[in-house]
Amino acid sequence: MIANPSTKYQRFVAPNYQNRTWPNKEITEAPRWLSSDLRDGNQSLIEPMDVEKKIRMFDLLVECGFKEIEVGFPSASDTEFNFIRKLIDENRIPEDVTIQVLTQSRQELIERTFESLKGAKQVIVHCYNAVSPTFRRVVFNMDKEQIKALAVKGAELIKAESLKYPDTKWTFEYSPEIFSDTELEFSLEVSEAVCDVYQPTPDNKVILNLPATVEVSTPNVYADQIEWFCDHITRRDSVVISLHTHNDRGCAVAATELGLMAGADRVEGCLFGHGERTGNVDIVTVAMNMYSQGIDPKLNFGKMNTVVREVEYCTDIPVHPRHPYAGELVFTAFSGSHQDAIRKGLSDIKDNPDQFWKVPYLPIDPFDVGRSYEAVIRVNSQSGKGGVTYLLEEDHGIELPRRLQIEFSKVAQMFADGEGVELTSDRLYQIFEAEYFNAKPALEIQTPIDIEEDTEGNTHMKLTLKTPLGDKSLDATGNGPISALVNGVNTLFGWDVDVVDYNEHARSKGSSAHAVSYVEMQIDNKTLFGAATHANTSRSSLKAVISALNRAIDKGLIALK
Repeated sequence: MIANPSTKYQRFVAPNYQNRTWPNKEITEAPRWLSSDLRDGNQSLIEPMDVEKKIRMFDLLVECGFKEIEVGFPSASDTEFNFIRKLIDENRIPEDVTIQVLTQSRQELIERTFESLKGAKQVIVHCYNAVSPTFRRVVFNMDKEQIKALAVKGAELIKAESLKYPDTKWTFEYSPEIFSDTELEFSLEVSEAVCDVYQPTPDNKVILNLPATVEVSTPNVYADQIEWFCDHITRRDSVVISLHTHNDRGCAVAATELGLMAGADRVEGCLFGHGERTGNVDIVTVAMNMYSQGIDPKLNFGKMNTVVREVEYCTDIPVHPRHPYAGELVFTAFSGSHQDAIRKGLSDIKDNPDQFWKVPYLPIDPFDVGRSYEAVIRVNSQSGKGGVTYLLEEDHGIELPRRLQIEFSKVAQMFADGEGVELTSDRLYQIFEAEYFNAKPALEIQTPIDIEEDTEGNTHMKLTLKTPLGDKSLDATGNGPISALVNGVNTLFGWDVDVVDYNEHARSKGSSAHAVSYVEMQIDNKTLFGAATHANTSRSSLKAVISALNRAIDKGLIALK
């Protein structure tokens, strides 16, 4: 990079438009959408789609709800031409879908374009020519009048050709290409001249597409350009203002949204922002942004995983894992504090299902785009108790008490650090099971167990404990089975352990009849948890005590003697 870029690059001079009103506007309804995946998205590929992939893409776009689909540039190649003929001849175009084609302003190309469309019910024919100062000087070596004459000639040829096919409902579209880098007055002048040819009416509108073919400034400047044009075009009620933003500055979504606020009616773009160079506007993101604000986008991405898979298949371009709304990881939290907030938010939604969606870090409900909650929280070495707790509860029916959440999250983090990988839900359960349910068995209760209650409410317990030192007979009393067992082991081994807290619940996943028990024990001025599961609640609680004691023995907090 050069030290002083101002010697090489010129700052774009924004129009001095003082009458702007768009900053006070809001997007309140969906625009007309046009997918250009089969044209822009196809032309940008190293290996363009063949007819089979084009058919799959077309069917996907129809399923997503697009009513206007640009199907190609039929005069550019036989593949494009044959694909369009296949759509028409095989009656693949739904009654409520209008196809669009692109052509340059040359007679033989226009004639070939119309040949490809014979028999179609409704079609948008899109013609364009570049109008910016750089293109006028460098590419065409034409002055303004010559550029305008080129646009008018194309409109005249298209209108004349359309009269040969009276059974088709024709709509005409014109783009002053490089609009974003062209004098506003000249873009308007050329567009007015084209409209003079087409003679649009409120019942038969012409589409004027105002492309940011190359992003040259910030999105607010593009919005000013759009509003200025909307305010100055003489047939506003007979014109559809369309946006076609590219992403050279990474601002295509923002430019489109501000352009809609500035008065535009229609958006052209591609799923996931495909297109030449940095791509076109990402229609999925624009539509889902509307959805997140309570606006029906009139497009359906409820099967987002299917959309992603089909687009990746047809284009051989992977969707980035952090792509808004669609990426594999966009509804996933690894950070401990984020996980905890999400877990609490999801719990709040479950408890209050009639409230608006307000879950920390999740702008929409993943379920709405066909994602399961299993992917929301994932655990690695950066994760905390929130993620661990969520996965065990949602997938395995293990509802950890708060202090056990803290204890086990440290165990899980140790494994994540050691293994250097993400811990899946199943792996996490395996770790919990090994640490608590199947703690290293220094002590093991042998059956049968003799438990009796006297008239004063005391519990008398007799059982045999299998230990490395041999079987030990336990005969103890307490105010319940847990208390009796603790009193018994203290007497047998000379320990001073006590139960601080006890929790249990029915297991909601897997073996639904089983109870899960948790005990928090005070051992040598430290607390340690045990956990167990069993069909019998009493047995589950006793096994949880043994789990805690076995863990304490393994960690050297107490010893058998």
